[in-house]
Amino acid sequence: MLLRTAPFRNVDAFDQFFGSPVRGGATAALDAYRDGDTFFVEIDLPGVDPATIDATVDRNVLTVRAERTRTEREGVRRVITERPTGTVTRRLVLGDSLDTERLEASYDAGVLTLSIPVTERAKPRRIEIGTAQRELATAR
Repeated sequence: MLLRTAPFRNVDAFDQFFGSPVRGGATAALDAYRDGDTFFVEIDLPGVDPATIDATVDRNVLTVRAERTRTEREGVRRVITERPTGTVTRRLVLGDSLDTERLEASYDAGVLTLSIPVTERAKPRRIEIGTAQRELATAR
């Protein structure tokens, strides 16, 4: 039997149904795509101090946490407060075809970009096809 597996599985839907770790209604939107032999995950984290971003991989589960805070100043009375604050968490289950040992991360303009190479064993490879005539010629 042949199985086709996706490189990512989003586990946040489960969290959102059973009680998300996200406070303030904030979710971090993401895009995931493949370019050549590397998968990329781009997670929107606007207004987040890069020092608060924590990305870990444990048993193929990628967890990204970040803290978004609001600066409070004495004497300032807020009229509208819509921008969420608190901890934002995103989790993805990574497929076995991804090399988590070589995962790299960068943060620029409010977007966390993770690059995850495809493992060597998961890359397409050319298979040489033998024939009976070729085997006879090499045996002589």
